[in-house]
Amino acid sequence: MAEPNRVEREFGVPFPGRILDPDRWAQTALKAMPAGHLDWPALFGRAAPVVLDVGCGNGRYLIGSALARPDHDHLGVDVLPVVLRYARKRGNQRGLANLKFAVLGGRELLADHVAPHSVAEVHCYHPQPYYDPAKVHLRLITPSFLATVHRALAPGGRFVIQTDNPGYSRYICAVVPVFFEFQELEGRWPDAPRGRTRREIIATQKKLPVFRGEAVRKPDLSEAEAVALAESLPAPTFDADRRLRDLDRLA
Repeated sequence: MAEPNRVEREFGVPFPGRILDPDRWAQTALKAMPAGHLDWPALFGRAAPVVLDVGCGNGRYLIGSALARPDHDHLGVDVLPVVLRYARKRGNQRGLANLKFAVLGGRELLADHVAPHSVAEVHCYHPQPYYDPAKVHLRLITPSFLATVHRALAPGGRFVIQTDNPGYSRYICAVVPVFFEFQELEGRWPDAPRGRTRREIIATQKKLPVFRGEAVRKPDLSEAEAVALAESLPAPTFDADRRLRDLDRLA
């Protein structure tokens, strides 16, 4: 059994929060995704701003956000069950009632389960660049995906994106401003200067550049206009930097 009040570390960096006594643990697993749109008040037992993390990995960012912002509700999804087991365990041990995790792709979550204009933030940290040219079509950040993010966000909603892949960062800078008021961020995250995610911690320790950007939903862009724009924009066919594959294995 985990030791209560113990601080966990990854690569020397403390993981957000502390392990509580078992009688204070929560249940963060969303084991079955319902058909249709998620009912946020029913899922979390209240009405509150919703934060999504697509490709959340082991949950480092989302757990930290849930701890820091108890007035927000959080849902993280990832296609890898093994990393979500760590995320759920840690979320449970920290007693976070404002946090859920589900095994699901980010594209499927936004397209099938998120009602239009119903979430406050969408975060995407280090989407997989897929180095094999035969798998380029699997890249998450596409014009159609960005149109779906735009549809999901409430007025004034934010989209946060991060990568250490140079090709991906150039593509992001080219297409995200079509749908959002976009700003590249200089320096590290004030709330997590050593890294919001496991991947960012590794990249930072290896002195690799990390691209960070924040965007606000364009209010005068309709859903139909966003879809039409998406159809006119190029797909993410950039050549990923294969030298970063070793970093993927570490992360």
